[in-house]
Amino acid sequence: MAKITGAWTERQLEAFLDESRIPIRLSTQRGDGSMWMVALWYQYRDGSFECATWANADVVRFLRSDAEVAFEISTNHPPYRGVRGNGTAAMSPDRNKETLRALIERYLGGTDSSLAEWLLRDARDEIRIRIQPNEMYSWDYTDRMRDLSSPTA
Repeated sequence: MAKITGAWTERQLEAFLDESRIPIRLSTQRGDGSMWMVALWYQYRDGSFECATWANADVVRFLRSDAEVAFEISTNHPPYRGVRGNGTAAMSPDRNKETLRALIERYLGGTDSSLAEWLLRDARDEIRIRIQPNEMYSWDYTDRMRDLSSPTA
């Protein structure tokens, strides 16, 4: 179980993660020790993040060398709020593209688009990334930014 601190209760944090359609920003180390950041679609289920990516993506290679990650899911427009933390990533094949299909449904609302068709094509091998958080910290600047209007984040 992740240590949860910050502005929100565990229920509020989970509600934000469930309602948001903001990609998770995932930070990992490259083989030379430098940092790498990638944005991935996610779903938060049973206390962990599930993502999918192309099997040949750089992040897959980096995570094979070092499974420790940092992450952030935060709004891009005022009022700023979000969740950041760290954890450990585990990877497995997404052979039937179940995780990818669920993410396409979540972010695109269905599979009836050229992007969905491209992502789901048979020639594309997918990897499921499951991130088990160690710590999560929430912040919410809604009160201090009350007078700013916000487009949907």
